[in-house]
Amino acid sequence: MEKEYTVKGMTCQGCRAYVEDALQKIEAVNKAEVNLENEKATIDFSQKISLASLQHAIGEKYNILAKDAVDKGEEKQTNNSVSTPIQSEAKQSKLKQLQPLFLIFFYITTASLLLNFSNFKLGSWMFDFMGMFYIVFSFFKFLDYTGFPASFKMYDPLAKLIPAYAWIYPFLETALGLCFLFRFQVDVALIATLVILGITTVGVSQSLFSKRKIKCACLGTALNLPMTEATFIENTIMIVMALLMLFLI
Repeated sequence: MEKEYTVKGMTCQGCRAYVEDALQKIEAVNKAEVNLENEKATIDFSQKISLASLQHAIGEKYNILAKDAVDKGEEKQTNNSVSTPIQSEAKQSKLKQLQPLFLIFFYITTASLLLNFSNFKLGSWMFDFMGMFYIVFSFFKFLDYTGFPASFKMYDPLAKLIPAYAWIYPFLETALGLCFLFRFQVDVALIATLVILGITTVGVSQSLFSKRKIKCACLGTALNLPMTEATFIENTIMIVMALLMLFLI
């Protein structure tokens, strides 16, 4: 007997693997397959098992619902009355969730200003800011390099079309960061910034308009950042800087 469920709360491949393994450990489950992007679990049972038992197996961090209930728009609660991850997230303010992102922006801005403090030039400051932006953001992506592509493909149009692009993206960011910091082929790096971040911004905008609750992969999967307007703003800042510098150089 095979049945489909919706699983909420997964943000990376590590989450997917955990849920899949937890479901397969249930004695009555012959096989379980979990899809991160579709938030779907397909379970083959040897005997009937309650939704509450499935929920207990995967823990409180995730929430499992019968797919037919989700399709009808019903908000079913499991028998053990656990709170869903979405409900828990709603209790937190966006500001608190995005605190790591704001803190990183503060350090990047401060560091780039200090580098140009003695002889401040707007162009030089922008290059240093953009360079450190790429280096820092690529660093966080490398912290969970194997988990990043799956999260990135959930909203980036090019990564969806060409999966290999998601795997090389952190390396592209590192290369662009070094180009800006060492002032090497900056015109090429600026054009690449417009193309790469322009494509990503289109995907971010689509996700925001559709109101999908997905994880932002801008800082990889090591930090659990929600997709919000801040993601759109950070990309827009870089795009505007790249456009300005193309006219200045």
